[in-house]
Amino acid sequence: MSPFSLQVKNYRLTTAEILYHLPDYPRLLQSYIWQDYDLLPDFPILHRFIQFWEKNLEGKMHSVAIAHVELVKPAEIRMIQSSFTIH
Repeated sequence: MSPFSLQVKNYRLTTAEILYHLPDYPRLLQSYIWQDYDLLPDFPILHRFIQFWEKNLEGKMHSVAIAHVELVKPAEIRMIQSSFTIH
């Protein structure tokens, strides 16, 4: 589906920063950025990704920070102060 049609169905652009322990050096943390359209507040697509991570990848997760934005919103209108004509 297109991003616009997902937004109409109440999906929002969701970004998650996942901090995880490196398998060979567990004291070191690595950052991974995940981004997709997801439903608030349950985040089913993100949860599916996290389950995949825990089942198939070696790096143990330390933390997940989530941010989301509503992209479909009224247009912003600004008044212009002056207009110039260029030949």
